[in-house]
Amino acid sequence: MKQRFIRNFCIIAHIDHGKSTLADRLIQKSHIVADRDFKDQLLDSMDIERERGITIKSQAVSMPYTGDDGNDYYLNLVDTPGHVDFSYEVSRAIYSCEGAVLLIDAGQGVEAQTLANMYMALEHNLEIIPVINKIDLPAADVEGTRHQISHDLGLDGEKALAISAKNGIGIDELVETIVRDIPPPVGDEDAPLQALIFDSHYDPYRGVVVHIRVFNGVLKSGDEVLVWSNRSEYKIEELGLFRIVLHKTARLGTGEVGYFIAGIKNISDIRVGDTVTRVKNPCTAPLPGFREVKPVVFSSIFPVDADDYNELVAAMDRLKLNDASLVFEKDSSAALGFGFRCGFLGLLHLEVVQERLEREHGMSIVLTAPSVLYRVKLNTGETINVNNPQDLPEPGSIDVSYEPFINASIITPTTYLGNIMNLCLEKRGIQKDMTYLDEKRVELRYEMPLADVLFEFYDTLKSVSRGYASFDYDISDYREVDLVRLDILLNGKPVDALAQLVYRPNAAARARVVCKKLRDEIPRHQFKIPIQGAIGSTIVARETISALRKDVTAKCYGGDISRKRKLLEKQKEGKKRMKMVGNVELPQSAFLSVLRTGDD
Repeated sequence: MKQRFIRNFCIIAHIDHGKSTLADRLIQKSHIVADRDFKDQLLDSMDIERERGITIKSQAVSMPYTGDDGNDYYLNLVDTPGHVDFSYEVSRAIYSCEGAVLLIDAGQGVEAQTLANMYMALEHNLEIIPVINKIDLPAADVEGTRHQISHDLGLDGEKALAISAKNGIGIDELVETIVRDIPPPVGDEDAPLQALIFDSHYDPYRGVVVHIRVFNGVLKSGDEVLVWSNRSEYKIEELGLFRIVLHKTARLGTGEVGYFIAGIKNISDIRVGDTVTRVKNPCTAPLPGFREVKPVVFSSIFPVDADDYNELVAAMDRLKLNDASLVFEKDSSAALGFGFRCGFLGLLHLEVVQERLEREHGMSIVLTAPSVLYRVKLNTGETINVNNPQDLPEPGSIDVSYEPFINASIITPTTYLGNIMNLCLEKRGIQKDMTYLDEKRVELRYEMPLADVLFEFYDTLKSVSRGYASFDYDISDYREVDLVRLDILLNGKPVDALAQLVYRPNAAARARVVCKKLRDEIPRHQFKIPIQGAIGSTIVARETISALRKDVTAKCYGGDISRKRKLLEKQKEGKKRMKMVGNVELPQSAFLSVLRTGDD
């Protein structure tokens, strides 16, 4: 395929603005899938993606198209995830393209991630085509959205295309605009090979399938290639294009998007953003922008039944084959036995892994409360990273602790401004900016600690704004924090799986919530159970589960009172012994309740 007939583009938008539906219409128009095989959200292959209406794993598809000018074009669509957790994948997908379709919901208008994704596209010098979607909805305000595109984004709102991806309205005009306005790829076919890895997936029969965009040179079947970051060498077994199914070809030229298979067994050997070149005559420098993806949220996963540990090991290994960003190491707990300490890209990533373990692998699991990565400077001058409460050094040996902060952007109707500012204040937010986008909407910029955003911030934000506020963030820096370990004691004994790292002024309130939740979840026993929250040796919260009283006097019919008293005294002595040696049963729901910190 000649370079001038190739168009590489992506669709970027806020969550739930219709990316996957638009991709469906474009695929239908190219006729690469027969009508009988077509299904909605064709590029979303996981059940959880379909149910939630989100894209978790980015996909690519090559679509042939005959333009109004009679020329045959190849439209390479790189579908991108919509959630902030996967923003690095979005940035690499954007870098693979020359243009972007910026999709905006006619009912919702410009939202926080719309701005964030547009700025990302501008950084990579992409040609942006603004498109207003869902014009067939009763709540659609097309003219108002045009004004927002001009005012908030600085694009020409009058030229924005009005479409309905669901009903196929305006799709023909959009495809012609893509062909006309997005420039063809540039690059030199005679130069040394330089290709970007923008994604990969695991095939159980073929190994790792590497998704690439060729920037310079030509890649042919049988070539020996070098992966730049780890200097690994592989021989190409198969090349091809994405046509929903893998479509084998003999070569990939400059500007083309496709895949290669080279017998790679481990998906972690291939990293998103890395550069592929030839072993002989390699390129002189890698493509810019590559970085290691680092987890920001940590939690431990344990099987509900300790006997299922081997099954969990196998399930985690299989999951790792399809998710290179999942990081884990072995962990153990006195309360829950053996498990894994895992690192995630964010809370959504954590939920996705949890659901995949339960659905795809049939595991019953318990997760500990999520934590972030803290930096602790010791009195000796050494700095260590801490993400597990058990690893926090003794308070006397700590000089200073640091926690990660984020730059948050919130766009909301002015009606809910007061509620959202109060919420951010509760979460230790520092307001940096407030910009009125128009008479009805305002953009707030806050610096906030990531740890406070983890616990139900997003759900509460949607609740106080009735779903109208949108939220986007990026990690900024580390700042000093008064960090303590909150221990939860059951019957005087600490439960290591319930321990948490918290900001000291919030510790007592957090402890009260956890103790109250546990009191409601733990079944009553034959003896009284105290539930306590402690910082070091100081008890900051307490709840008590009253004893389950067995009526030992039921068999006494009349007679002397001393008989009953004797039985009650005997029961009292037995309860004392039971309290000393008795173990408290902790149901799975008790651990789950600690994750839900609301007042419900």
